[in-house]
Amino acid sequence: MIQFAKVTKSYGGKTLYRDGSFQLNPGEKVGLVGPNGAGKTTVFRILVGETGMDSGNVVKPDGVVVGYFSQNIEDMKGRSVLEEVKSAAGHLPKLQAQLLELERRLGEPMDDDEMAKVLEIYGERQAEFERLGGYDLDSRAAEIVSGLGFTIEDHNRDTSTFSGGWKMRIALAKILILNPDVLLMDEPTNHLDLESIIWLEGWLRQFKGALLMTSHDRDFMNRLVTRIIEVANQSITIYSGNYDFYEREKEIRREQLIAAARRQDEMLAKEEEFIARFAARASHAAQVQSRAKKLEKIDRIEVPTEEKAIQFVWPIPPRGGDEVVKFEKLGKVWPREGGGEVPVFHGASALVKRLDRVAVVGVNGAGKSTLLKIISGQTEPTSGRITVGAGIEIGYFSQNSLDVLNPNLTVVDEVHGRIPNANLGYVRNLLGAFKFSGDEVEKKVSVLSGGEKSRLVLATILARPVNLLILDEPTNHLDVQSRDVLLDAVCQFPGTVMIVSHDRHFLRKMSTRVFRLDRHELTVYDGTWDYYLGKTGQAI
Repeated sequence: MIQFAKVTKSYGGKTLYRDGSFQLNPGEKVGLVGPNGAGKTTVFRILVGETGMDSGNVVKPDGVVVGYFSQNIEDMKGRSVLEEVKSAAGHLPKLQAQLLELERRLGEPMDDDEMAKVLEIYGERQAEFERLGGYDLDSRAAEIVSGLGFTIEDHNRDTSTFSGGWKMRIALAKILILNPDVLLMDEPTNHLDLESIIWLEGWLRQFKGALLMTSHDRDFMNRLVTRIIEVANQSITIYSGNYDFYEREKEIRREQLIAAARRQDEMLAKEEEFIARFAARASHAAQVQSRAKKLEKIDRIEVPTEEKAIQFVWPIPPRGGDEVVKFEKLGKVWPREGGGEVPVFHGASALVKRLDRVAVVGVNGAGKSTLLKIISGQTEPTSGRITVGAGIEIGYFSQNSLDVLNPNLTVVDEVHGRIPNANLGYVRNLLGAFKFSGDEVEKKVSVLSGGEKSRLVLATILARPVNLLILDEPTNHLDVQSRDVLLDAVCQFPGTVMIVSHDRHFLRKMSTRVFRLDRHELTVYDGTWDYYLGKTGQAI
């Protein structure tokens, strides 16, 4: 369907890929992976014609409709959510307006010739409208925006009243309503809660067109794609299988490459030794010259440098009591704008025990973050009682935690300022464990990306001897490798953890209990993530 053929692309003297090629076939679902800055988004932009190539070409049949969801959203205002979404449905909104105008004209007096002409045009427009699925446009738009987390009341709200994250969902809905032949999606799960991710996963599974996407959500990728295209080390490499297969196969290929490079080095060493030994002998001149020419023609095998995983020994926290947090009949309401109250939850009772790994789950707006704020002392409950155990030291992370960073400090100074008694080697080792190495530790906080800031804050929290770790969406903005680093850190953390996350792989690997908030009430499941899924019958 679409061919990306022998494409070479450079930016500012840096080559992203040379002679990169792949083909996207009808109905195929493909994952696009690679380190940040390797050129994944540039692949999308080349495919849709937003940027050019140094060489190569993109072959796309005429009439193929391509939908591209990126992280750059246009300004939205003046239309309701539903109207904004429907506006992206190709020619349908225009056809719908024409049909309404024709219906209005048919209700007016006119002669027979004019009536016949209007009826003919109406019939043509109506047939086209039906062919494009216009008669279920309203219901499809409502289904999509509801699936992405908007309430019925939100459907008719002006788009300008929503935050950036919710506008991102509207932009995503606009791409889905288009129902294109080819869907290009750059991080579609960003800003989505777990329920919306599950809905989107189901929608994409039923999608009949071709899909090429990037995602930091390992489970999301595994459940959808059957092929992986990797952009890394100035090349494009194809892997047949899902993300887990790609990781295994990549390691096998790397080991084979290392073995081949070793054999080549041994062969080259022998040839170079022969040339050096007999270079001065006239009797061996022809052999020496032949071998020298042979070495010049050999393509040297290069093994890409691999980022080393730095092991870090976490500070041993104070022991604390066996009862870490206990709350009884806890309730919370927020004041409603314009008067009244918004109930969040009520009657919540639970006991968090030492070394628990608690996943806090629930639909968007169920009160997950509010519960963590109450436990960490960021806000007060409206009713009930909460007791934090003796000797409990809390480390709390939320997206608002990024605001406490000093933009004028370097990465290393920011962390060292939080743990001034630690030596510089300890600080650098800690930062290395969170993927800050070499000159990166000297970067100013002000130039860091959202993901880098998240990693920095998490490093400062885990560096201190806390024994209760409260994490509210710590995986936002983190790529798969950074999520793995955090997961490893949380699994090794010698204390108690409470976490809100939409990353199912993360929750499956670390949780030992699940607290579910639903319909303003809390239910406790004393088991792992898989135990919780079995009890609730959810296939997520």
